[in-house]
Amino acid sequence: MTENTAEQWQQEWQQWQRRPRPAWLEQARFYEVYPQSFQDSNGDGIGDLPGLISRLDYIRDLGCNALWVNPIYDSPFKDAGYDVRDYRTVAPRYGTIDDARRLFAEAHRRGMRVLLDLIPGHTSEEHAWFQASGRERPEDRMLDGVSMSERYIWTDCWISGGDGLPFVGGETPRDGTYILNFFKCQPALNYGFAHPSQSWQRPALGPDALATCDAMVDVMRFWLGLGADGFRVDMADSLVKNDDSGKPLTKRTWRYMFSRIRPEFPDAAFVSEWGRPYESLDAGFDMDFYLDWRWAGNPNGYNILLRNTDTPMVRENDRSYFNADTGESVHGFLDQYLPQLRDAERLGGLFCLITGNHDTLRVGQRLTERELKLAYGMLLTMPGAPFVYYGDEIGMHYRRLPTKEGGYVRTGSRTPMQWDSGVNRGFSTAPADCLYLPINPADDATNVADQLSRDDSLCSWVRRVLAMRADCRALDSGAAFDVIEAPHVGRRFAYVRTVRTVPNDDRGGDGVVGGGGDGIVGDGAEPSRVLVALNPGHYVEPFDLPHDVASGAAAGLRNNATVSINGDMAEGFAADGVRTMLRLGDVRLDGATLTLGPQSYLLLRLG
Repeated sequence: MTENTAEQWQQEWQQWQRRPRPAWLEQARFYEVYPQSFQDSNGDGIGDLPGLISRLDYIRDLGCNALWVNPIYDSPFKDAGYDVRDYRTVAPRYGTIDDARRLFAEAHRRGMRVLLDLIPGHTSEEHAWFQASGRERPEDRMLDGVSMSERYIWTDCWISGGDGLPFVGGETPRDGTYILNFFKCQPALNYGFAHPSQSWQRPALGPDALATCDAMVDVMRFWLGLGADGFRVDMADSLVKNDDSGKPLTKRTWRYMFSRIRPEFPDAAFVSEWGRPYESLDAGFDMDFYLDWRWAGNPNGYNILLRNTDTPMVRENDRSYFNADTGESVHGFLDQYLPQLRDAERLGGLFCLITGNHDTLRVGQRLTERELKLAYGMLLTMPGAPFVYYGDEIGMHYRRLPTKEGGYVRTGSRTPMQWDSGVNRGFSTAPADCLYLPINPADDATNVADQLSRDDSLCSWVRRVLAMRADCRALDSGAAFDVIEAPHVGRRFAYVRTVRTVPNDDRGGDGVVGGGGDGIVGDGAEPSRVLVALNPGHYVEPFDLPHDVASGAAAGLRNNATVSINGDMAEGFAADGVRTMLRLGDVRLDGATLTLGPQSYLLLRLG
């Protein structure tokens, strides 16, 4: 990269950086689909794209208007598709490129968006790039007129070590060993080194590293051109080797790629698997996840909510906040979450919460349906775009299973979707022994059909929470978030979400934006606010609302027509039919005092 080229793309990045994130993310509600386990359309026992298309109405009716689809690319499936053999071909078991086009078109017809999984850090060892790169003579390493010699990280001798990085030798004719990212089958693509110390190490943002960047931008361009709406990016922080604290060169690498793809597709969204929004959003991503981490029994903030245990199959020793039997405060979560949320707001991006994902153990086998209702009532009304992992909305269980396609402990969270009580739970017509993974055989295994038949089911609850989020701009991704009650001793938690408006400017749209925690409203506009209050514990917990919230809550309760779902659950509507309230359990307002009964929840539009 010449000095002029470097200066040019830095200028392009600075110009792009002033643009807002895609406007559609403000109201995005995502549903993660593990395609091989979602719906089989042809009876081979493996979920596929036509099967996913056939279930789009279900996802839409659940309340999700966006998908994240795990990898669909051609692969030998040694890591469940995260070992890509061809970025531009759909794996035959999932369908064809035409099926992918139809998925995008059918989703768009329903007002839904589709993010694909992008794996930029490595490929399969069977990828054509790697096959060419491993040839003996440099002149034979050409592919479509482009040299693949430096597309991966190779040492300069067949007995060389990896300078502290994992490596493999003896697999190709090339006189060198190659660096790995994860499994043996996943050679690392070459984005360079932060501090090259060996002759075979190339500098980050040097010509070879930028060639890899350009190749990955071409992959993005291909799928965005077919109709995809963006990408969830796997291991996004791992590109540059031996990067410094804060990942400065990995961030610059992403800025380079975004400077190339964003001008062509300004409405495309990018969410990173990074887990540190102060880095990922500074790199140019629109969103980052609060991922589940637990090391040597020490939980991060997200883990504290639902998975604070070393024995995830049983309730004993579980210290999760949403387990009613614990005495845990929400502070363990907030102390870690709030600084990262404020970082995200400062950088103009979103910090997103998940119900779970394909790498995270499910919780339905350990927590009750009531506990999950409270948990999802919180997770789906917090800042950022919510992500629902398939099956979490019906409380599917984690199962101990032998590893499948490199899943290991994660395999038990990837079992087939349970649609009904029929053959293979409605997932496939294939013989049971031909299924991608075995169906839960329990007689009482939860399923969609049963859940939708009950107004008080977990799935019906999730639909109501998401419907209110869709109706209420104060629950948009970027709306303000203010904690009003979170004692160090006690179980209760309450917060207010607030729409902030600013004059129309170069951000586009109608001037309604999210914001920081101050709830400021520009132009003297009346703020739209919602109150969320919950008590996951076994005992009654009263507390006093701030004066403005108390008066707004009283007005909100007066102005809605309450409809009882059952004796324990109710929802409210305004005269125009807009949802205004959702309640679970015994919740009472007496003056400024809000009393939360055991395992209770209130979502209320303030008047």
